Amino acid sequence: MNDAGYAGDVTPRACLETLVQDASAQLVDVRTTAEWAYVGLPDLKAAGKEPIRSEWQVFPAMKIDADFAAKLDAVLAERGVGKDAPLYFICRSGVRSKAAAIAMTNAGHVSCFNVAGGFEGPPDADGHRGRVAGWKVDGLPWIQT
Repeated sequence: MNDAGYAGDVTPRACLETLVQDASAQLVDVRTTAEWAYVGLPDLKAAGKEPIRSEWQVFPAMKIDADFAAKLDAVLAERGVGKDAPLYFICRSGVRSKAAAIAMTNAGHVSCFNVAGGFEGPPDADGHRGRVAGWKVDGLPWIQT
């Protein structure tokens, strides 16, 4: 863990590579139900996995879920994922996912990473996402559900 309170930031490509190579590694998508439905999800078929969907902020009120860590711990336990497994957190741009990585580190997980740039990346000069950085911009597989 670094001084930031979590294991650090990784690129979307490095995240996908680890998910493919490490059977224990998991991707946790902390965006909202609306974002999953309308924007899409990372496609992890190459890794033989699906992202874990766990809202950091609950739509539509966008309040942080006070039970986030407990709920995610339950899902991880169901999947047989231990506290030492690498967990990669992704959101739209990397802000919520960083907060989630810190929360799960505080909950005892030792390898919590933030996917820098998130799924769509930060807005460009015109205020549009999906052009500067992120999973989609890197050309990584994704699906619309």
